[in-house]
Amino acid sequence: MALLIALHILAAVVWVGGMFFAYMALRPSAGALPPETRLGLWRGVLGRFFPWVWACITVLLASGYGMIFLYLGGFAGVRPSVHIMQGIGIVMMMLFAHLFFAPWRRFSAAVDASEFSQAAKYLAQIRYIVAANLTLGLITIIVGAGGRFW
Repeated sequence: MALLIALHILAAVVWVGGMFFAYMALRPSAGALPPETRLGLWRGVLGRFFPWVWACITVLLASGYGMIFLYLGGFAGVRPSVHIMQGIGIVMMMLFAHLFFAPWRRFSAAVDASEFSQAAKYLAQIRYIVAANLTLGLITIIVGAGGRFW
């Protein structure tokens, strides 16, 4: 159980922490760069971050369901906070999948083709989805940290 909890928390920290850094630190700092440089930077950063997100999703699902079914007696044996975390987590995963397979692919293709005005529109879509997912991720962390005390 301890290993599953550690992996679960580590995966959540990497994913949510990466979004926090990107949204709260990198985005404002990159805004001063020329469009070609800024968009290329985001292409590189997100291209390196997204494989980590896929790995985090895999670890979160495996460790979360592992804890539920191996140690907590299935869904009947878990607190409401676990159901809330699962629901929010699934929404976050669906939002990320949409982000990855739609605006991210379009953004990458536009940057690669030097269509920077189009790339900027896709980056704006990505930014909105990341903002939503970051908010959901922070809520999930609060639920995970405090849910046992409800």
